[in-house]
Amino acid sequence: QVQLVESGGGLVQAGGSLRLSCAASGRSFSSYAMGWFRQAPGKEREFVAAVNWSGRNTYNADSVKGRFTISRDNAKNTVYLQMNSLKPEDTAVYYCAADLTGWGTREGGMDYWGKGTLVTVSA
Repeated sequence: QVQLVESGGGLVQAGGSLRLSCAASGRSFSSYAMGWFRQAPGKEREFVAAVNWSGRNTYNADSVKGRFTISRDNAKNTVYLQMNSLKPEDTAVYYCAADLTGWGTREGGMDYWGKGTLVTVSA
């Protein structure tokens, strides 16, 4: 079992920055990949970024490349999503998820999910 709790969401103006955190507990954190996904109002949930178990390999959706950075601190059992140059279209509930066997990029392949944190970007 893995428990995930996101934090760091809030209201920010366009062009601003936020850092999301996701604290994990349960199974050994350094043994699995982590991903961030988001769901905007009226839209399906989509992949944002993923990081492998060691933190050496990261993957980003095209929509956030150059603006968002995923990282992890295995000593703190935490994964982060640094979001810069935010746009109104980044407004969504952001979820972190654990992938025990894959790369953390496929929504259908994730094994555990947090409850999400809301990010609102005003124009």
